[in-house]
Amino acid sequence: MSQNFSNLPSLSDTLSEFDRYVSQPQTQTQTQPQTETQTQPQTNPNPIPPQIHTIPTPAPISSTLDHHPFATLSIHQHSDSRILTGPAIPKKRRRGRPRSSILPVPRPPLPSQSQVLSVPPLSRSSVDVGNKSIAGRYVVGSGISSSAQNPGPSSYDSSASLAAPSAPDLSDEIIVINKEATAEAVIALTAGFPADILTDEEIEFGVVSVVGGIEQVNYILIRNHIIAKWRENVWKWVDKEMFLDVVPKHCHSILDSAYNYLVTYGYVNFGVAPSIKEKMPAEPGKSSVIVVGAGLAGLAAARQLMRFGFKVTVLEGRRRAGGRVYTMRMEIPNKSPTAAADLGGSVLTGTLGNPLAILARQLSYPLHKVRETCPIYRVDGSPVDGKLDSKVEAAFNKLLDKVSKLRQLMGDVAVDISLGAALETFRDLYGKPVTDEEMKLFNWHFANLEYANAGLLSKLSLAFWDQDDPYDMGGDHCFLSGGNGRLVQALMENVPILYEKTVSTIRYGSGGVQVIAGNEVFEADMALCTVPLGVLKNGSIKFIPELPQRKLDGIRRLGFGLLNKVAMLFPHVFWETDLDTFGHLSEDPTHRGEFFLFYNYATVAGGPLLIALVAGEAAHKFEMMDPADAVNRVLRILRGIYEPRGIIVPQPVQTVCTRWGGDPFCLGSYSNVAVGASGDDYDILAENVGDGRLFFAGEATTRRYPATMHGAFLSGLREAANMAYFANVRSLNANNERSCSKDAHSCATLLADLFREPDLEFGSYAVIFVKGEADPKSTAIVRITFSEPRRKSHDTTNSGVQHSKKSLFQQLQSHFNQQQEMHVFTLLSREQAFQLREVRGGDDMRLHYLTEKLGVKLIGRKGLGPNADAVIAAIKAERSNSKPVSSALKSGLPKSKAAVGKQKLIRRAKVVRSGSNMMHHPKIPYIKALNPLPQMENSNNSLNTPHKVCQSSLISSSGATSSDDVLMPPSHPVIRHDSSHFANMSLACQNVGLPSPNIDLSNVEMTRQLPEQ
Repeated sequence: MSQNFSNLPSLSDTLSEFDRYVSQPQTQTQTQPQTETQTQPQTNPNPIPPQIHTIPTPAPISSTLDHHPFATLSIHQHSDSRILTGPAIPKKRRRGRPRSSILPVPRPPLPSQSQVLSVPPLSRSSVDVGNKSIAGRYVVGSGISSSAQNPGPSSYDSSASLAAPSAPDLSDEIIVINKEATAEAVIALTAGFPADILTDEEIEFGVVSVVGGIEQVNYILIRNHIIAKWRENVWKWVDKEMFLDVVPKHCHSILDSAYNYLVTYGYVNFGVAPSIKEKMPAEPGKSSVIVVGAGLAGLAAARQLMRFGFKVTVLEGRRRAGGRVYTMRMEIPNKSPTAAADLGGSVLTGTLGNPLAILARQLSYPLHKVRETCPIYRVDGSPVDGKLDSKVEAAFNKLLDKVSKLRQLMGDVAVDISLGAALETFRDLYGKPVTDEEMKLFNWHFANLEYANAGLLSKLSLAFWDQDDPYDMGGDHCFLSGGNGRLVQALMENVPILYEKTVSTIRYGSGGVQVIAGNEVFEADMALCTVPLGVLKNGSIKFIPELPQRKLDGIRRLGFGLLNKVAMLFPHVFWETDLDTFGHLSEDPTHRGEFFLFYNYATVAGGPLLIALVAGEAAHKFEMMDPADAVNRVLRILRGIYEPRGIIVPQPVQTVCTRWGGDPFCLGSYSNVAVGASGDDYDILAENVGDGRLFFAGEATTRRYPATMHGAFLSGLREAANMAYFANVRSLNANNERSCSKDAHSCATLLADLFREPDLEFGSYAVIFVKGEADPKSTAIVRITFSEPRRKSHDTTNSGVQHSKKSLFQQLQSHFNQQQEMHVFTLLSREQAFQLREVRGGDDMRLHYLTEKLGVKLIGRKGLGPNADAVIAAIKAERSNSKPVSSALKSGLPKSKAAVGKQKLIRRAKVVRSGSNMMHHPKIPYIKALNPLPQMENSNNSLNTPHKVCQSSLISSSGATSSDDVLMPPSHPVIRHDSSHFANMSLACQNVGLPSPNIDLSNVEMTRQLPEQ
């Protein structure tokens, strides 16, 4: 999107007001409400999760924050939540050029009264914790607003907290674990935990019974202690028993909660240490999972799921693991060792709490701090004067500071304006460079900012481009000696990965998933999609049913940028070894990102390696540049820098030019917040779909750590925990449903009676619902009847007629015994049932509509579950009030129907694939080898791709419904039946040229068909 920097009324109209705004004392400015428009509910489309990082002590908050990595945060009251505006000097710039000098910003103001909650009176006035004391009041930030999302017994009742307890209780005391509570809180802070409030993740996990009370304080102390203890020795598995002696007995239930949460979500006991590997079960015993993508997110999730006991298969399109983390071995002929070049993710951006730094620690891999010295060279190769460099950098930082303050003033307007537009406007109005060299230096900093975001400044959101800054890991930026590929190699150990499996389709439903890669079909209970945002934007993978519009909109709004590199291995080092980075100015502003920064990898790669970066618009043009031309341009820059000093720049012995934008498995480098997007979109991309069957991970799914390697890794751990949760819920539901189906015969009788008088009937479909329910979204039960079709459907039965030209619906019906009929069911909304009735083209098109458009499955009566039981009971009660319902079960019923509820469950079945259409029932342990079958024609007389039938046997496992549920696919249904009369179905299908389906119709009712009247 092009922007006209000279014509921005939304910016220029506010400049005079901005001058008054910034001229006010800073303390007053930050405590004032923002603007009247900002108090509206939609003024903050990207509320950053509240973070007041204070240790619960009576010491002054300002002095406490002085020692916090997040001390630069500023807090503003806004509607129901607090907005943390990022530091005035964005940390993202450090990605390319680390600087120790950060301009000071005001400390956060004291919380308002609404941010302070009273703790129930203690049995003693205060408890000594270390050298501090914790009194009966503490700052809990937005504990109220967080709990508001979780009403019920776990919500905090402020009135109850003020009532004195009838008798002192041990549970009313703040426990003392050791004298290091403050230090442990800071360690937990580096793992992303606020010092005094619970995260939304913790609240959802149910770590405490009441949010905001003494129990929460004790939980935080115990949680922090567990994290700190594990960080002391990340090679050792931390057992809960280690803390039984230091945690008071009355708090052991809190210890259980804290320990289970931290282990489940991978905050402790993760990685590749031998003690952690030993915890892998010898044989998986839980559900099956397919992980799409073997990058850091996929590998982290796969290892964690395997440790949880899941059967895991990873599908990777490339011939290697790692995804956008790719360490290439470059070598000098006839010499060793090789040099390791990180062509993808390279810098560990912050080491405090960084899980990749913990992995390196476990593996005893050294980290090399990227040194801060970064000289910049002019176009002619001469060095830029240090004072001028510092002057322009300070001016650039002040420019960003003004822009950061301006967006607070602009409110909603900032959402639709780019960072580039604001920077250009401010530069022209407040600090336009005087000299040509100053302009080039400004452009260099712009290029560095585009590198940090992998995006053009003209496309970055002014409002939210740096929304993740409050969660910066802190600590040094580092290279890993030998390359980040060493971490990938460690993570992929013993993980079942199938390479060169390019996924084209993912079918998901409430009963499982089906993943198509080439001519192979893989089935499982759940799937985790870790493909980059560029692949999702491109639509390279077809999702059936289509992803929710909310997720599609988030995918569209977020930006996905590009960064490229030129790696050059020389015969020897000719550059300064005391530098890790140096920059180069560009003559042309449109090429400001072309080879603007060089990384010296000689200290960590094992050879004389230099890497030149290409960012911004130049990175896109670089994709079309001839590699030889690119290398020659880099060499001209290097020779311009070093040959005037008498240093000969040799020809490189090996060079590599990346093309991440053209790589079909990523189509770019990493995500950013584009104009119109917000941090909310990262959360939206992280949402699972299909009733907890299809999950998403990757750097573009983490609001706190996007565009980072550690963000991708952490997202994998997060989704592994979420998948385990849903699997456990389904297992419990399945057990409950099995216990509730004892009176199956009476249920079948009642359902059959109700369908004798359906509320809707069309073709072979019948529908019943509660007529008195006005909500169009209310549940309806749909039944499909497969029976002997009328003779007019069989006017061509000669042996010379191609049976495959018949409709699928006809082929199925024609091979049932003429004296029998079969019923299958589904749940739809009432609105969907009426839409189904309006589908033109007969029963076959309705079946297609159900499976392709709605993505539902057909199930037997026993698989309908408790939701259907409630509907049946309501219909019975409603009809009983008007007229009696016959209790006699008649063997013949009107034509009935089965669809597939959009939110109903799929069960286990073999797989049939026909082009992009396939039939499925997920819940198969690993992968299935597929044997090709002859081509067949579909109902439109067009040839499909060869059918593929899975040969592996079915494995039963628990789920949300009984194991009788089945999926009815668009092109070749799999049906279960409990009658031996259908044992010859396989032979019947073969006679008409259909692949033999898997017949286990244990859940479908069969009745006698009455003669037509």
